[in-house]
Amino acid sequence: MHALPRPIQLLLVVLLLLMAAYPFFGASLAGEKHDFFLQQLTSIMILAIVALSLDLLVGVSGMVSLAQAAFFGLAGYFLVLFAPEYEAVNIWIALPVCLGLTALAALLMGVLIIRTSGIFFIMVTIAFSQMLFYLLHDAAFAGGSDGAYLFMKPEVAIGGLQLLDLENRTTLFYVVLASLGLLFILLRTFMRAPFGRVLLGLKENEQRVRAMGYNPLFYKLVAFVIAGTIAGYAGMLSATQYGFVSPSQLGWQMSAHVLVMVILGGMGTLFGPILGAFAFEGLHHWFASLTPHWELPMGIVVICMVLLLPRGIAGLLLQLTQGKRGKATQTPAAGAVNKEAEQ
Repeated sequence: MHALPRPIQLLLVVLLLLMAAYPFFGASLAGEKHDFFLQQLTSIMILAIVALSLDLLVGVSGMVSLAQAAFFGLAGYFLVLFAPEYEAVNIWIALPVCLGLTALAALLMGVLIIRTSGIFFIMVTIAFSQMLFYLLHDAAFAGGSDGAYLFMKPEVAIGGLQLLDLENRTTLFYVVLASLGLLFILLRTFMRAPFGRVLLGLKENEQRVRAMGYNPLFYKLVAFVIAGTIAGYAGMLSATQYGFVSPSQLGWQMSAHVLVMVILGGMGTLFGPILGAFAFEGLHHWFASLTPHWELPMGIVVICMVLLLPRGIAGLLLQLTQGKRGKATQTPAAGAVNKEAEQ
């Protein structure tokens, strides 16, 4: 988790500013489809938050989990079930309750599976996801296979004074955008702290980290709970956006969907999965508009990107910027020495 090269920092700032400006110029560019694109961008940013949480496990800690969708869906269900049927729930009450329950679910699951690794860890996370899927699929209190509805979006108010109107699509867009940016900064800061460095060490050499006196199981469990809670926050945002949750959101297929975003974007970089989410969903919608059999060209593109960009989009950007920086900092004397060495 070294400091990002200046060109990448500038790129991320420019992309953030373009996203923030879209509601202002989007209507003139997209016309009647402005609201549709605004919804789609909001949905992609929510998926990017899930990808960010998964990168904490896969790219940083070395734990390939397919349970992120379970926490995503659980938090959405918690919000729907906690909210009054015909009254807006106060976000300052719903947020800690729903995230607390999601964190508790992640803790219980983590305690049971954290001692496994490799393919066994993957299979156990799939098993837990499917258990929760079938539990809510057959539960009458959760709406069964039809799902459940959130009739009124949460209320963001203090003392009766409304601060934000989440019923407004533009307002929700900015809330999701701000959430994505803040979570990225928090995770970058977290990974540069001693705790985060231990997680990075666990991925590289767990035995050496244990020999230094750290308990790998504790650090892995904390990372698992944090990642599950972040995914749960994304699930609350999704339930708020669409006013609907369904058992399909808990299936392992969605976790695999997000895992592809992480791989395409670049594991272990944090900003890569965000770019991967936009790239994957952008290609998805483009191919879907061209042909009903969009899975075929999408699969070909994904295979080509994995073969040609093994470190993902972020890895390519880092390679380009570091290569340019290395050439720029090379002195003439060093260049002459290199030439002589080559000869």
